[in-house]
Amino acid sequence: MAGEKNLVEMVKGMTPKLNGGEYVFITLNNVNQVSRADTLCEFKEQEATTVIISKQKADALRLPYEYVASWITLSVHSSLEGVGLTALFSSELAKHHISCNVVAAYYHDHIFVDCKDASKAVKILERLSRNYTG
Repeated sequence: MAGEKNLVEMVKGMTPKLNGGEYVFITLNNVNQVSRADTLCEFKEQEATTVIISKQKADALRLPYEYVASWITLSVHSSLEGVGLTALFSSELAKHHISCNVVAAYYHDHIFVDCKDASKAVKILERLSRNYTG
């Protein structure tokens, strides 16, 4: 099933969903320290592998982290070839001094924001979805 490419349709259908829990970004030189069943996302970089994992699991494994985030999923199935969605919502969040870290997966975009900003970010994204006309 192909994803949506039209920016207006992507924005109107994005319906942000705040997922439960707190999430952290950790770096590992040995990815075997963490079971893949416990990871949300993994990206291999030259310096180390970055893993997104629940704060609870990181604490249980005594893994260090610096940033605690909430996870927002944009429910629209946006195409990986879609243009402008990330730029639009990240700019809108930036206007309100909210940092966002984005993971684009096949079906949805996922946004990680500081826990203290989660509710505000969802409201901003909902307003953008309701009011965007292109």
